[in-house]
Amino acid sequence: MSNPKILPARSIIGRHVVNEWGIELGRIEDMAIDADSGRISYVVLVYRGSLGGADKYFAIPWDSLTFHPGSQEFILDIPRDLLEDATGFDKQRWPEAADPSWATQVYSS
Repeated sequence: MSNPKILPARSIIGRHVVNEWGIELGRIEDMAIDADSGRISYVVLVYRGSLGGADKYFAIPWDSLTFHPGSQEFILDIPRDLLEDATGFDKQRWPEAADPSWATQVYSS
């Protein structure tokens, strides 16, 4: 990946996500593309709960992530315990980013 502003989708999926302190938050499982605009609406972050807890799935707005080319990781500026306590979504029912309540839930944390 010589140009970090252009990333193939296959290089994003599976990439680790850490917070600004380098603490791992999870990995990117998938991406949701807005069919009207052709832009990435959100990525699906899989968070591995502590002490062997069940995986949680979170819809993270694409523009909330920063790519760090040196470590090849994405940075999300939130503390890990916020994800530990938050409610994720059912991986069989993805959130609808066009739904105003989705944005409220995502950004209210």
